[in-house]
Amino acid sequence: MVVQTELSDDEVDRIFRALADATRRDIVRRTLVDEQSVSDLAASYDMSFAAVQKHVAVLEGAGLVTKHPHGRERMVRGNPEAIRRAQALLDRYEQLWRSRIDRLDALLAEDNERS
Repeated sequence: MVVQTELSDDEVDRIFRALADATRRDIVRRTLVDEQSVSDLAASYDMSFAAVQKHVAVLEGAGLVTKHPHGRERMVRGNPEAIRRAQALLDRYEQLWRSRIDRLDALLAEDNERS
């Protein structure tokens, strides 16, 4: 089994657009803790069932949740692997920023030694 670690630009765009909405972030949080039906999720928000379904569809399109039938209900489960891949991308950015700050610190220390 091959595990994909790199995200394409389209995948990154879908993930971060999906996470840009507070309701969708909350749905991901809830479904990572425990699988929930779309009906249960809809009962948690002050919006229509259809609106919650649309949020779930955006999350599903981004790969952040999966949805499967269970009897008459559609169950939603958070996808921790997608979260890990997004976190890995953010970690790479953090490493880049930290290395730039370290270089700046070194340049400033060098400048102070010359003064």
